[in-house]
Amino acid sequence: MAKGWFRRTTKKIFIIGNAIVVLLFLIASLSPYINPNDFWLHGVLALCTPYLILLLILSALFWLITRPIWSLLPIIALLIGWQQIAVVFAWTGNAIFTKRKVENHFRIVNWNIQSFNGLSKNVLAKKMVREEVAASILKTYPDIICLQEFNTATTENNIQLFSRTHPYYYFSKDYERNNGEYLSGCIIFSKYPMIDTGRIAFPSEESLIYADLLKGSDTIRIFNTHLQSFKFKKNDYADIEKIKEPDESSFSATLRLMRKMKAAYKKRGEQTTLVNIAMERSPYPSIITGDFNDVPNSYTYFSIRGNKKDAFLERSFGLGRSFISIAPTLRIDYILPDQQFEVKQFDMVDEALSDHIMLVADIRLRK
Repeated sequence: MAKGWFRRTTKKIFIIGNAIVVLLFLIASLSPYINPNDFWLHGVLALCTPYLILLLILSALFWLITRPIWSLLPIIALLIGWQQIAVVFAWTGNAIFTKRKVENHFRIVNWNIQSFNGLSKNVLAKKMVREEVAASILKTYPDIICLQEFNTATTENNIQLFSRTHPYYYFSKDYERNNGEYLSGCIIFSKYPMIDTGRIAFPSEESLIYADLLKGSDTIRIFNTHLQSFKFKKNDYADIEKIKEPDESSFSATLRLMRKMKAAYKKRGEQTTLVNIAMERSPYPSIITGDFNDVPNSYTYFSIRGNKKDAFLERSFGLGRSFISIAPTLRIDYILPDQQFEVKQFDMVDEALSDHIMLVADIRLRK
C-alpha cells in the first residue's frame, strides 16, 4: 500500500516538474521578441535557457524509458523552441585553425581585454600584462583588431603596442580621468586605411564605434561595441555564492543582484535599438564585433544578429563559452558578419589574461 502511494506520488512530482520546465522553456523561447526594456525578467530566463534545454532532453529520455507517451511533452517543446537550441550549440565541427591566411581573406580579432588587468594577483605579473596581451593578439597575425575595455595613458601609451603593425585606429574614449591623461573604451586597429570613422554614444557610459576600411577596391564597415554589463563587484560575486547555499541572507542577496540585473537589461534594450539603427544606415557590407554582455538566447543577440552570420556557429563546435566567470554557458562575445561575407575559420583562444576569451575569425568578402 505504502509502496503504491510512493510510486504515484513520485510520478506526479515528475509530471508536474516536467510541465513546469516545459512552460519555462516555452516562455524563455519568447525572449528574442521581447525587449528587456519593456519586460526585463525575460532576460533572466534567457540566461537559464541552456539548463532548461538540458532538463528537457533528460526528461524526454526518462519518459521514453518509463512511459513513452509522456516524452511527447518535452520533445514537442524542444521542437517549438528549436531556434533557441540552434544558437546555443554549434554543430559545424571545429577544424584545426591554421595561422596561414589565404590571400583574399582577412583576419579579425575580437577581445574584451579587461583593462589590461590580467587574472593574476601578483604585482610583477600584472606589470607584464600589457605586453602579454599585445603579444597574444599579434601572434595571430590579425588584419583588424577590435578591443573592449581598452585603456591608454600618458604614462603608458598602450596604443603604441599595436600601432607599429596596425597604423590605423579609432578609439571611443568613453571614460576620461585626470584631464585626459587616462582614457578607456572600445578601439579598432587596422592594417587597412580608414576612410571614415564614427561614434554613436549610448545613454549610459558605453558607446558603439565604426570604421570604414579600404581593403583593395572594397570598402567594409567594422562596428565594435561594449553593451551594458551587470557591473558586478566582489561583493556581488559573494552574493552569488550565498544564493547557492540558501540561508537568511540569501534573500537580500538575491534582491541586490536582481536590482543590478534589471538596470542592466533595461539599458541594453535601449542600446540594442541604437545599434540596429546604426547598422541599417551602413552603406557598406558590415561586421559587428563586441562584448554584448548577453547570451545567444537573448533579445539583444537575436535583434542585433538579425540575418547576419555568427562566426562561432559557422565554424565551431560546442557551447562556446567566452566569459570565464560565474557559469560555463556564457557566450557573450561575438563576431557577426553580413551575408555578403563568408566565414572561413574561427577560433576561441584562452590566454588566461582576461576574464574573456579572445575570438579570431578569417573572413572573405564575396564578389
